[in-house]
Amino acid sequence: MNSPASPSTPQAVHRILDEASGLDGVIVLHSTRLGPAAGGCRLWHYKDVASAAHDAMRLAEGMAYKNALAGLPLGGGKAVLRLPVGRFDRQRLFAAFGREVENLGGAYVTAEDVGTSVADMHTVSEHSSHVAGLAPKGDRPGGDPSPWTALGVLLSMREAARRRYGTSLSGLTIAVQGLGNVGSHLCALLHKDGARLVVADTRADFAAHIAARYGATVVSPETIVTAPCDIFAPCALGGVIDDQLVRFIRTHIVCGAANNVLATEEDGDRLAERGVLFAPDFVVNAGGIINVAAEYLDWSAKEAEERVRQTGARLAEVLDYAERRGLPPHRAANALARDRMAGHGLQPVTAGAV
Repeated sequence: MNSPASPSTPQAVHRILDEASGLDGVIVLHSTRLGPAAGGCRLWHYKDVASAAHDAMRLAEGMAYKNALAGLPLGGGKAVLRLPVGRFDRQRLFAAFGREVENLGGAYVTAEDVGTSVADMHTVSEHSSHVAGLAPKGDRPGGDPSPWTALGVLLSMREAARRRYGTSLSGLTIAVQGLGNVGSHLCALLHKDGARLVVADTRADFAAHIAARYGATVVSPETIVTAPCDIFAPCALGGVIDDQLVRFIRTHIVCGAANNVLATEEDGDRLAERGVLFAPDFVVNAGGIINVAAEYLDWSAKEAEERVRQTGARLAEVLDYAERRGLPPHRAANALARDRMAGHGLQPVTAGAV
């Protein structure tokens, strides 16, 4: 696999370390031009701080683009923490992380991400007010943002299938790689839409459970990336599409919830050359951050849902722009996001559009 694409220079990188709790990682602010840098906190296995920082910089840049194209008054940021070796006090670690977030004075807003939970964010909230993804109160947005991410991906798949196949999702074979919170929610929505599912997860027992529930076919995590399908949906970690996979992929659409699906920008070019429609991940998986933004900015649950339901329309605008300019979709999305961050270019879809 190629090494991940090099991120552009971020606005700030904050090293965070607290030996007493085991906290060890970085908070990256890619941009605060449109508002506070918003992005989740990831807790994962990293061999060293340098690899954690590199991942955080890529993810923070993706969040900046995602928030810009979603029309949110937020910049892009990310926290990446190294998972401690052996036993550790989770509450103590996230209390220390909350203090680090608070020390940034509102420049960064955190929430759940891979390896973290609503409970972790509640611990953070005891030490900082700059956190979302907390349990909802009344009819206000909040809680696990995964269902909203899954909904946005579903709507994007409908748009991509309409363009490429001229059909709905009913009867199409969709390969879902990764059955975490988003992937499993997506399977439920796709089953309801009448799609045929092929699934894979590192947890064989859970993959079997999803298969039994939705009539899916289970394949191994190693083979799903080249399984014949109408849509390939990467919903695990990033860097899935590399120069090796591009040559063997057996689909005409890639559309999933994972961040940074492309190992390099050139791999997106190669997909386009092969006639594969790539739905840029930071366009299609924005539902979660929209829900987080709604919670943090005190929007109503109705407004949050309306904005998530515009995801397919936002993808359509990006794909239209790509066609007009003769660009692969990922490069069109990057250009539009940078324009938006500079104060011009693609404007948010009108509220209420579906």
